[in-house]
Amino acid sequence: MATSRPYSSHSTAPSAPELPPQSYDHHHQPPPPQQQHQSYYGQYPTPSPPPSSSSSYGPSGGGFPAGTSPDVIRAFQMVDRDRSGFIDEYELQQALSSGYQRFNLRTIRLLMFLFKNPYDSLRIGPMEFAALWSCLGHWRAVFERFDRDRSGKIDLMELRDALYSLGYAIPPSVLQLLISKYDNGLNFDSFVECGMIVKGLTEKFKEKDPGYRGSATLSYDSFMSLVIPFLVSYD
Repeated sequence: MATSRPYSSHSTAPSAPELPPQSYDHHHQPPPPQQQHQSYYGQYPTPSPPPSSSSSYGPSGGGFPAGTSPDVIRAFQMVDRDRSGFIDEYELQQALSSGYQRFNLRTIRLLMFLFKNPYDSLRIGPMEFAALWSCLGHWRAVFERFDRDRSGKIDLMELRDALYSLGYAIPPSVLQLLISKYDNGLNFDSFVECGMIVKGLTEKFKEKDPGYRGSATLSYDSFMSLVIPFLVSYD
């Protein structure tokens, strides 16, 4: 889809366009834009692939990135009962519940897809788990920042501001679609689900738009391949 104004020619990755102020209630002002490194497509890095050596680990936490918190290693090891060095979606759901909250299986499947192991699409290893855990910590901080009434949920305007702070200027019509299935706002699980859909689809679209123009031409096959993984993540 086309953007409303041209991108800066001197930026490596274009910054998020301004939001149309007339589209929103004046009591909800968007947060100030981030630094120039923030992209229209979002700035959170794609997790690094696992090392070429074995992903298995021992008491020292081998397979995890250097500096990984012992709590993260412990959460992974507690659910990896066969000591294979990999966990499936149900084990991931159990592991995350020890550090955050119990996530819906739909959200877990989205996380598995976005942080998947290139060598095993049905399981993730220590590298992917550490990146996923770090990402959730970042998104948790964003959620708490924009849950201004401390209700444990965010509404449409708070969702807009939260996604904007992450680099995604989402049109009002898309926001309405995202939040339409939630009657009473989004808790953290739902926020991660919505945010990961936006993040994942944006990153997939960005692959088709190497010039960062905000538009791309896709074949039918490419479009289906881009969208279907996010649909089949649902029950």
